Amino acid sequence: MAVEIGLGLQSDKRAGDYARLARAAEAYGFDVLSVFGDLMYQPPIFPLLEMAAATDRVRLGTACLNPYSMAPYEIAGQLAALDLASHGRAYLGLARGTWLGAVGIEQPRPLTVLAEAAEVIRRLLRGDRSGFDGKVFRLAPDTALRYAVHRPDPPLLLGAWGPRGAALAGRIADEIKVGGSANPDMVPVIRDRLRPGADAAGRSVDDVGIVFGAVTVVDTDGDAARAKARTEVAMYLAVVADLDPTVTVPDELLAQVKSLVAAGRDVDAGRLVPDDLLDRFAFSGTPEQVAAQAQGLIDAGVRRVEFGTPHGLTDDRGVELLGSAVLPLLRREASR
Repeated sequence: MAVEIGLGLQSDKRAGDYARLARAAEAYGFDVLSVFGDLMYQPPIFPLLEMAAATDRVRLGTACLNPYSMAPYEIAGQLAALDLASHGRAYLGLARGTWLGAVGIEQPRPLTVLAEAAEVIRRLLRGDRSGFDGKVFRLAPDTALRYAVHRPDPPLLLGAWGPRGAALAGRIADEIKVGGSANPDMVPVIRDRLRPGADAAGRSVDDVGIVFGAVTVVDTDGDAARAKARTEVAMYLAVVADLDPTVTVPDELLAQVKSLVAAGRDVDAGRLVPDDLLDRFAFSGTPEQVAAQAQGLIDAGVRRVEFGTPHGLTDDRGVELLGSAVLPLLRREASR
């Protein structure tokens, strides 16, 4: 199966911006456009519907929604709406979600919640009226959507790093996304973590596409791009460093970075991030450097590389360089 190259967008833009960026991305030849579902940003359905109307080919989806703050029947409805608007180009991204404690939402039993939410969504889209009696979610018999859907089985992506989440993806998902990583050493780890679930479901581990996505900053001024990426990475280094068993971050460095971030000194914190660590958790530098990083992931076996915000020193310039300079380098390599 061909490797896909995608863009991940934050939902913090004005009406019209999404359509403009989406048209540009499709014209350059990107395969997938994802919108993040981060807390306190615009609901992803707004930019996704705008992008669906502005494009004809690219796949579209949220990476990711969570079934704690949105009920499965509502997720099914948003997915059905996007699939209808895009004429069958939608995918569904689900994850446990982060930072929900800030709005008073607890997150017990995440694997059960994700598995049951996916099952409820699939039953609703398929028109299955048999009902569902889970440990968390329920559908009474004869409960059904009261509108037509474009497809009964849009692809499912699960966002996960850990062994249990990856095993669940191996059992029920079409794709698994490892967010916040550009580390090719993590790819075989994820493949091994998918295997128990795939085996239990009688599937091949190759049935699940591995997606890696991370902060991306590309510019012809590679030093400026990497400086900005360092600042971005510093803000979440403590979280992702703990998730990656192939990376060791000195405790003293981590403590210094966390202290500076807590004090609002993100730029100073970023200056402490060394090159080798930056390259594990972000795509950054010149187009040639970013393409080389993405190629490393492709060579390691990922099915999709997702270049995340802020893309460049400005979003439009970043998308332009990713499309006009980085993507041709990757396509050229693929054709060899």
